Amino acid sequence: MRKRFFVLAVVAAALAACSSAGVDPSIEDGASATTGSGQSTVTQVQAGDGESDRMGPASVGRTIYFDFDSFVVKPEYEPIVEGHARFLRSHPDRNVALEGNTDERGSREYNLALGQKRSEAVRRAMRLAGASDSQMEAVSFGEENPAAYGSTEEDYAQNRRVEIRYR
Repeated sequence: MRKRFFVLAVVAAALAACSSAGVDPSIEDGASATTGSGQSTVTQVQAGDGESDRMGPASVGRTIYFDFDSFVVKPEYEPIVEGHARFLRSHPDRNVALEGNTDERGSREYNLALGQKRSEAVRRAMRLAGASDSQMEAVSFGEENPAAYGSTEEDYAQNRRVEIRYR
């Protein structure tokens, strides 16, 4: 499962690198703009609706945090759940991975199970808000993908999360 997700992540990164966003339309294919010093320049452009569709809903958080040893989605995260569910309803061709994570306390097996319960809880909440179950995949990284590397309560709190990743 982890190997499959890694392959998907590599493919997604490769596709993102091939994006044409930021290309100066006055430059021919394969050419690059350079300054007199021989350094490349980048022309900034506004991303259109297509770009925001690929990335998911704008101005909606992508992380849901949990209390210690809990997989209950707290009411304060309902706007995030509803925003992503609304986006998925209006974009039936889009899919998300709901990545469950834990802090380092507990055994590896326990943390994998808890991360899965967290991602499944977000999936359930999004389904209740109207997202199609077929558009969502719940996965767990357990303690293997920390957002913070310390041993304080603040660090632990940052690691107890589900991240919403569009594919």
